[in-house]
Amino acid sequence: MTPDAARELFQRLAAQNPEPRTELDYASPYQLLVAVVLSAQATDKSVNLATRQLFPAAPTPTAMLALGEEKVAGYIKTIGLFRAKAKNVVALSRLLIERHDGEVPGDRAALEALPGVGRKTANVILNTVFRQPVMAVDTHIFRLANRTGLAPGKNVAEVEAALMRAVPPKYLLNAHHWLILHGRYVCTARKPHCDTCLVADLCPWPGEG
Repeated sequence: MTPDAARELFQRLAAQNPEPRTELDYASPYQLLVAVVLSAQATDKSVNLATRQLFPAAPTPTAMLALGEEKVAGYIKTIGLFRAKAKNVVALSRLLIERHDGEVPGDRAALEALPGVGRKTANVILNTVFRQPVMAVDTHIFRLANRTGLAPGKNVAEVEAALMRAVPPKYLLNAHHWLILHGRYVCTARKPHCDTCLVADLCPWPGEG
């Protein structure tokens, strides 16, 4: 995709949704961190259903640590890999208390040192909470970036680097949200909705099956 086409793509996505945001429910940076950790290999909808019960019982790292791994697991048992995720949520809560006074750090290395937090999760927090122009690449964005030719790459790291080059600077802060929503609801995996896609004319995919 040419730079002009990429600029037009984001201009249209921005016009359609000027203030995009995550679909995960949360009331604090800590709750968003927990929700993103829980969302690995799970849908935002399933995570929201679980956290609507979990967060009232444990809204802070101190409360989550007091709740304990078994009780946390009970709240999130409808989510895949719930036992491992419960262990990580309690462990990261402990480290937030021990190392960061219970606050979510705005530093990539500190975030990635927390249990269950990889580069994608760290990028979500840095972007959504700390308003840093970084790119969290999930399966939706990976597919969309390759399918449209916006930022082709063989792996997540390549696509992330390519997106950082391809996205016009004025759109970079919100690009993650626009792309994930477009990939989730329009540029879907099996049957992309090219007939209703507002950027179909910029994309080589329509008509390819």
